[in-house]
Amino acid sequence: MIILALALVAGASLYSVSAASKKKVDKKTAQPVQLKNGSDSLSYAAGMSITNGLIQFLVGQQGVDTTYMADFVKGFQEVVNAGNDPQKKAYAAGMEIAAQVRDRMLPSMVKDFTDSPDSIVSSLVYRGFADALQKDTTVFKQDAAERFFRERQQIDQAAKEEKLYGPNRDAGEKFLAENAKKEGVVTLRSGLQYKVIEAGNGEIPKKTDKVQVHYEGRLVDGTVFDASRKHGDKPLEFRADQVIKGWTEALTMMPVGSKWQLYIPYNLAYGNRDQGDIKPYSALIFDVELLGIVK
Repeated sequence: MIILALALVAGASLYSVSAASKKKVDKKTAQPVQLKNGSDSLSYAAGMSITNGLIQFLVGQQGVDTTYMADFVKGFQEVVNAGNDPQKKAYAAGMEIAAQVRDRMLPSMVKDFTDSPDSIVSSLVYRGFADALQKDTTVFKQDAAERFFRERQQIDQAAKEEKLYGPNRDAGEKFLAENAKKEGVVTLRSGLQYKVIEAGNGEIPKKTDKVQVHYEGRLVDGTVFDASRKHGDKPLEFRADQVIKGWTEALTMMPVGSKWQLYIPYNLAYGNRDQGDIKPYSALIFDVELLGIVK
């Protein structure tokens, strides 16, 4: 909103030679500039100065075609000349909010409902928006519309996640069920599984301790998504309670000097969050070597 306001303030003196050659300001309304004193010169220079970078902003962020800069200036002048006219202020605000709904809010809604049982119809979004502001309750009362939208959004989001990531969740659960039967694998009440590769005999960290570890992380299909040695030979340091739940639980059981293989269900990992290579509802495998506790 602040950027848009600055853009409007700056527009009076904004003009380009290329745009002028295609569409010029009406000579009848473009009065010669008269600078009678130092304040006049300062003010005119200020108007020109604050346009620095504005064209790039209008083109890159607002999608304005510089062929029509005369129309931009005309719109700016209409707002300036309107002063405190409430009718024109309301009209200008409507245009501003319409652009935000069309360019920001609507695309976000469309994306949210993509791959769900429902979809967003832009013309009806605009109609519902306008009817609400004019107190038209023929179809919905305001609170009923908000409640209906929230409920349908939750239902559709669950259906979308099931469609996109249900197979991923099922693959993780199947892996953990079969892995639990393997020799040396311990399954805890939380669902975390681990296997001791090397048994250490050092101190066991508390949740608030900063630990030093080397690790490698894999998906259940064997894909490596991260490893500490990708970031250098030095072990990584972090507090034991500032990582995913499965790690915290394991680290507060491991003696320093231990190397364990962890098998972490999605609810103790990243849950339904998308972490790039780690898709929602992913079970994870980590080889974790606890090298020390930073005192």
